[in-house]
This record gives sequence, structure tokens and C-alpha cells, in this order.
Amino acid sequence: MALQIHTAPSDSKGKAVLGRTLLQALDNAVEKYPNPTAFNMPTERGGWTSTSNTDFSATVNELAAGLRHHGLKRGDHVAFFMDSDYWFALYDHATLLSGCVNVPLYTTFSRENLVFVATHGEAKAMVVTNPEMLAQYAEWAADLPDITLVILATGAAGDVKLPDGVRLTTTDELKAEGRTQLAASPNLPDEMRDEIQPDDLATLIYTSGTTGQPKGVMLTHENISFNGYGAISAYTQLGHAEEHVITFLPMTHIYARALSFASLALGHSVYYSDPDHLVGHLPLVRPTMFATVPRVLEKVFDKVMLGIEEAEGAKKKIGAWAMDLATDYDLQKEPGGLEALKYTLADKLVYSKLRERLGLTRIKVVSVGGAALRGDLANAFAAMGIPCFQGYGLTETSPVICAEIPGHRAAGTVGPPMVGVEAAIASDGEILTRGPHVMKGYFKKPEETAEVMDDEGWFHTGDIGEFTSDGNLRITDRKKALFKLSTGKYVIPQPLENALQESSLVEQAVVTGIGRNYTTALLFPGIDAVRAWAKNHGVSATSDDDALLRDPAVLAEFERIVALANSGTDHWIQVKRFQLCREPMSVENGLLTPKMSVKRSDVNKRYSDAIDSIYSATVAGSSHGVDAVPA
Repeated sequence: MALQIHTAPSDSKGKAVLGRTLLQALDNAVEKYPNPTAFNMPTERGGWTSTSNTDFSATVNELAAGLRHHGLKRGDHVAFFMDSDYWFALYDHATLLSGCVNVPLYTTFSRENLVFVATHGEAKAMVVTNPEMLAQYAEWAADLPDITLVILATGAAGDVKLPDGVRLTTTDELKAEGRTQLAASPNLPDEMRDEIQPDDLATLIYTSGTTGQPKGVMLTHENISFNGYGAISAYTQLGHAEEHVITFLPMTHIYARALSFASLALGHSVYYSDPDHLVGHLPLVRPTMFATVPRVLEKVFDKVMLGIEEAEGAKKKIGAWAMDLATDYDLQKEPGGLEALKYTLADKLVYSKLRERLGLTRIKVVSVGGAALRGDLANAFAAMGIPCFQGYGLTETSPVICAEIPGHRAAGTVGPPMVGVEAAIASDGEILTRGPHVMKGYFKKPEETAEVMDDEGWFHTGDIGEFTSDGNLRITDRKKALFKLSTGKYVIPQPLENALQESSLVEQAVVTGIGRNYTTALLFPGIDAVRAWAKNHGVSATSDDDALLRDPAVLAEFERIVALANSGTDHWIQVKRFQLCREPMSVENGLLTPKMSVKRSDVNKRYSDAIDSIYSATVAGSSHGVDAVPA
């Protein structure tokens, strides 16, 4: 049966720009949208150090010339062990202008993976952000004999020792060397730009993956420029220098990086933050746009609900009423009559104050990616005047395949395909895509590339989904996340996990049952929310979290949450038993990838005893099976 191909809606304002290099995005901004505050780094005193896009471009020219002076040539690979800030952006452009391919390293990777990526990625040079990161690199530098040049972006090296034969230089030294080169060859920047072609490899981004060694995704200049500009241009509510964009996601991921290139092309003012300082920076910047992962929004929502739970008197009643309204909102339906008056009142009394406290009084676009945003949260944030636009894609697709845009939003979906992108659903439900956004392949892995790219140019995403009658894509699960029970029935875990996580008491959830006769779940409690719930329901306060989680009333509440998540699902899918696990999944404990995807096989292995105990438990009338203790 022929595939039904889905494309962008006819009224999309996004632009399919082909044949562009990433350096042309910078040149476009300098020419059309000169901005004295294009790049902004936080200072220790709470202010910002600003750099114009014109000065940024001049520095890029100097650094690129300096890199050439040190013997790096077109096609050479440069690894980045860097924070996600101005210096990353600066060296990103400088290496690209010099004709090099950059290879970002996840700072959360183990030493073994860092060495593997730099080695497999054929890096000849390494850029590090500061002396602390230089010292970290020095611990494994001897394992990378092919790296003979190390560049320190900020600060002084001090007494850090690198292997013999490795040259160490700094940004200031590299700029000075570059100026000397430019004095002798004033046309060098133009010559370097002319050498770069849209189909040239720009970066190798190693996907951490949920299993196996990382794979290097080969992305070209056109892959990223087409995708980033096409995605952001669909937000017609955005202008140019008047837009204030805060960025805190890792630039090692293509999501944050592609949007960074797009913001630069449009002349936006970009403010660099990080997850630890975001809450403090938002009120200072009052952004008009930012990109985030759903987990950040979930934490914001849970904190708001926790604040209401802990409030007293009229404040608690009004807050609870307003949040009940928010959770009942449907972003596809414009409220009218009495309902509209209720939302107007709720905005005046509650939502506007929340936006003020969060620093979101000017927000126009919250771009959400990296994972699925729960439908109830999409509706609630829309009610609160915080417009979230969910998107979907992979590193291999640069990354956007589909994204919500004005006029095409629906809770629980990721919108229609981006302009210039084709998407389809295979016979087994897998999402396929084709277009200028699809990678060149996996670096030095032709067999793995052939597994995901077919003869007709379709990239097989590994995700399962469907298109709604409105043309929006709905993701249902990862193809590899599907598992079969011993009864022969298949279970799609993500919808159940999303339903479980709708409760503020459930921080994370993993549904399992491979080869078993029924479905179970590992629930990772949000302990602060559990404490607040216990206080408001007459459960004796205790500083012993394990004792709190064993309390019959608390366990009964988790049973109610599970029952609610089960409602409306086929009986073989329903969670029959669960285990409460005290330590949340994280990148640090190896249960999440840097993109915050669950490593299901590692979770099943880590909690194998807990899972076994669930199935071996014979407590009559109990759905939790075992006491709530750390697994």
C-alpha cells in the first residue's frame, strides 16, 4: 500500500530556505539586523556582558584565521569540551568558517565515552571552556594522541600539564595570530567562506542512545540552516532585535543549537543561562522566547500546585479554583460567555501574578522538544497565558520534523510537518520522514545508516505515531519500547507513563512487564509533593521519607493514581502492581540519556530485584505488592 505523505499546512508562514551555509546566517544578521546586544553572558554581579553581532563576526574571522595558522585545514575535526554559552557559539562559528567539522562532547559523558567520541570522531584539536574543564581534560588527554592542539576559551591554564607534543593556546593568543594572518591576507575570510558549500559536513553529534555505543550523526550546513530557519520563521509573532531569547539547554544537542543559529539569523538578543540559574535569570531577561524540555515545565507546574497546596484560607481557595480552570482548558477552543469571564478573572487574580513571578510577562513562544509534553500541561499553560509550541524530531533530522505553529495546535500532538518536510506512517505504525533535514548518515557506520535509511530516501525514526484528522502528528511510543507479555499481548508503555505522571506525586514512571503475565510499574515519587499531600490529609508528619512512603494512606493514594491511569485502557495493559523507588532516574546514575530519555534496559537491570519482588508478592488485596522501600 502506498504511503500517505503529510506535508506542511497551506497556511504555514514557515520558509523553506535551501542552499545556505551556517556562516551565511551570521552574515545575514550583520547586514540586515545589526544588534549591539546580540550575545549576552551573565556577570557575577547579576548583570550581563553584551557583544554585538558585528563584533562577534569580526572575532570569528580572527579565530578562524588563527586556526588555519595552527595547521587546521578544511575537513579536519575539532572536539568541543565546553559549556553551553557564548564561547561555544563563538568557536562553533570559528571552526565552521575555517572549514573544520566540530565534534561536541557531552560534559556528562563518562571518561570512556568522552575518549571514544573524540577518537571515533577523529578530532585533531580540542576546545575547552575554562581552566576547570582543562584540568578535567588533562586527566584523559593521554588517551587521545591524535589531539595535538588544545584551545582554552577563557582564563589561564595555570599549572595544568598536558602530554608532550600538545600545544596549548588561548582565545587571546589565537585572535592575535589571526589578526597577523588577516593583515597579510585581508581577503582570507571571504576566501574561506567561498570554500564552504551547503552540503559540507558541519558537525558530528554523537547520540548517546539508550543502548550501545554512541553513533556520530553527520549533519551538513544545509541540514541545520534549513531546519532551524524553517522552524523559527513559522512563528510569525516573532520579530528581530526586539526579541529576547534565553537559552539554557545543552548546545551539544542539535535542538538548542539549531534554534541558536536561527535566532542569530533573525538578529535576536540571546541570553545564556543554565538549568541551575534559569529561575533567577528569567525575571531579569523577561524573554519573549525560549526553548525547553517538558521536564522543566512539569517542575514549574508541580511547584505552582505545591504552593497552592501549602497555602491557606482564601489564597488557597482562589488558587485551587484558578488551577482547576486551567486544567479544564482546551487550547483548541476559544472560551466564550461566562466561561471567558471566568478565565479573565482567573488571569487577573492568579495567572498574571504567576507570569510576573516567573518572568514571563512578555513571552510569545515557548518551544518544547526533546520529549512529549503532557496534554494536560499544554492546556494548562495555554490557559495561564504561556503559549507552548510542542515539536518533534531527532538528532538525525536536524532536529525538527513536525511542530505546532499558530493556528495548528492541539494538546497531545506535536503539530504538522515543517515546511519542506515530508512525513508518513509505515504499515507497522513507525513514523518516516524525508527531506533536506535528514542527516547524511552515521559517521563510519554504513550498516547502521542502511538500517534507518531506505532506498526511497525515507528515514525510519523508530517512533510510533499517527496523524489526526487535522493533520497533526501524535506520538504514541518508541518502537523499541514496545514489549510483549507472556500472554502474547503487546504493551505500549508511554501513554500509561504519561497518565501516571499527571499526578504531582509521581516524579517519574516506568511501565514494565517483558515476558511476564501482566503489566507493572516503577514509580519514582516527588517527595516534596508527597509531604505536602500527607500534611493536608492528616498523615503524621515525619522526617523519615521511607516511613512516609510506607504509610497506608500514602500507599492508598498511589493505588488511586494507578487506578486512574488504568481507566479506559485494555485490561491486559493495565498496571496491576507497582513499586515506589526512592532515587529518581538521572543522567548521573546512568538511567537517563543526556537528552533525558529513559534507558529502559538499564532501568530493568538496575531494578530487577524490585521487579521480581513485585511479581513474587502475594499480599492479598494490595496492588503495590511490596513495601515502599528504596529498590
